[in-house]
Amino acid sequence: MSAQRGGTVAAVDLGATSGRVMVGNVGPRTLELRAVARFPNTPVRVLEHAGTGPDPDRARFEGAGDDSAGATSTTDGTGTRGINDTDGTDGTDGTARYGLHWNILELYRNVQGGLRAAVHDEPGIASIGLDSWAVDYALLRGGRMLGTPYNYRDDRTAAGVEAVRQHISAEELYARNGLQHLPFNTVYQLAADRASGDLATADRMLLIPDLLGYWLTGQLRAEITNASTTGLLDPNARQWDTELLNRVGIPATLLPALIEPGQVLGSVLPGVAAELGLGVTENAGPGSHELNVVAVGSHDTASAVVAVPATGDDFAYISSGTWSLVGVELEHPVISEAGRAANFTNEGGVDGRVRYLKNVSGLWLLSESVRAWERESGSAMDLPTLLAQAAAVTTLGSGGGDGSRASTGRGTGIGTGPVIATFDTGDDRFLPPGDMPTRIAAWFTEHGMPAPHSPAEFTRTIIESLAADYAGTIAQAEELTGKRITTIHIVGGGSLNTLLCQLTADRTGRTVLAGPVEATALGNVLVQGRAAGMIGGTLESMRSLVASTFAPRRYDPATRRS
Repeated sequence: MSAQRGGTVAAVDLGATSGRVMVGNVGPRTLELRAVARFPNTPVRVLEHAGTGPDPDRARFEGAGDDSAGATSTTDGTGTRGINDTDGTDGTDGTARYGLHWNILELYRNVQGGLRAAVHDEPGIASIGLDSWAVDYALLRGGRMLGTPYNYRDDRTAAGVEAVRQHISAEELYARNGLQHLPFNTVYQLAADRASGDLATADRMLLIPDLLGYWLTGQLRAEITNASTTGLLDPNARQWDTELLNRVGIPATLLPALIEPGQVLGSVLPGVAAELGLGVTENAGPGSHELNVVAVGSHDTASAVVAVPATGDDFAYISSGTWSLVGVELEHPVISEAGRAANFTNEGGVDGRVRYLKNVSGLWLLSESVRAWERESGSAMDLPTLLAQAAAVTTLGSGGGDGSRASTGRGTGIGTGPVIATFDTGDDRFLPPGDMPTRIAAWFTEHGMPAPHSPAEFTRTIIESLAADYAGTIAQAEELTGKRITTIHIVGGGSLNTLLCQLTADRTGRTVLAGPVEATALGNVLVQGRAAGMIGGTLESMRSLVASTFAPRRYDPATRRS
């Protein structure tokens, strides 16, 4: 066997608000990452039914969702910015219906531009890997996309949930797919498409990274970690559940063959090679260029978990950004009624692992609050200053009142002294964009608790509430799996938020290791590097490489001072 050699790959990492193309250098003792392109991923809200009345949402959406800089790698520790939403006005009552869609063609244009820059800077790139957010997809017929993909925040899926429930109960559905109930899961979106008639014209469905992979290579496949988020995969067999598909009225022929991380999807098409500046003409024959697209953990969390710098198996991970994905890694699914009631999910990981996790709220709450304050003041906020002010807060509300008296009890700080009040971040009112501080204040008032008044107080209670959520979720994961957690790894944009990391350590009573920020891109690069023979070994050996090259920052639980 020949010695492993280092090499270079390109990682396309797409988030719900931004995308990036990264060049990764990887070898037995080398792991380096460099961004060659960053670009916004801004959804588009378009008229779908004119109706006869005014649009009740117009004022609510003005100025929302226009952040072009938000990314999981933000340097201010707030994570990613949010995106527009719709309240579901569908025109049936005479009002206009607006749908929220991904600008997928602009996204693909930016991906091509980023890959062109990568190839120009590093002519020896061995392969390309694609990852993105989950659940959303495009419908195709004869290889041609039918319409633009919906954004998961469009609430058309409410009808889809009801349609699925007519054929299978929530309990039986969980017993089959092991997935946390989220109203935007792919199974519900497809049911909504079926009800609208859109599904009748389609012969294929491709999730977002699979769609881009198809445009690059011409190959129709479904990468398994992302497929596991659809609600249509048997988590034990790791195959499409054809019986479930029949039950809910989704044609099995709609779904492409599955592909595992590390397998080659195909070589870039000659026309694509020409666009990337590889010196190949569009009329060149098949196989004339050897730049491959390799399947990675195409669900971004699956790639992020690959790059968790863990040195044992007694860890939990938190992929912290717009959402917080809090969970543990298992060898086999854990599907139980208790898990369903706790809303835990069994999603596919690289090398056949299972990501047993819960999708809880994230730094979206802080990002939307900052957006509201900036709109009100007309100027940008200095986020490091805001976080420092939040760290000094000891109670909420200018009317006084001890913060410990107002605590919801969802997670507790260790030590003595005041405990800042927390709120239910999972309340549905916090899902759409808009004036988040007003909604948070209303929650406190409705529950007879002193409400925060200043941006620093709002920021502190948001971060305390997230830390409390993390603590409660990790305790649930231990109870449901029997796994003992001693260390918590926070990766993604939230790993830069020192207050969040410290409060997580305090509320859980466990050591927190923060970083890397670009865990998703690193996991993408590592799977490609192993497929190309640049490195070898298990997930554990790849994580050791991350730990040695991107040393995490340590936070130990601290006794609170009164």
